[in-house]
Amino acid sequence: MTPPPPLGWIATQATVTTCRYQFARLNTLYLGFQTRDKFRITFDYYAHGRLYSGEFQSPKAIPQNSSVAVHYNPLNPAENTLAPGDGQPTSRTPLFLVGIAGSVSLSLLWFAVLRGCH
Repeated sequence: MTPPPPLGWIATQATVTTCRYQFARLNTLYLGFQTRDKFRITFDYYAHGRLYSGEFQSPKAIPQNSSVAVHYNPLNPAENTLAPGDGQPTSRTPLFLVGIAGSVSLSLLWFAVLRGCH
């Protein structure tokens, strides 16, 4: 069940542009846990004569070119009820990038310690 939209937000129809399945191994790289939402859905909608895009995750596939209901903020049309935040796709830093950065930092620190011993 989806929560009701904020008061004053305008209803419109969005068109699904892509629906991609996310493999479990890719989900595991993001902060070490998997979600039940396996499909990444991107969509477009018009508000105030301009085209806006967004992205969300879904447990079910939604075919391309399907219409889905969306509400948007009339003061900031990029903000909508389907995509979290400001309507832009969310991104999380994959766990392996954090590991690589930590490994490089520790290697440089170890090099500085060894260099200082001579």
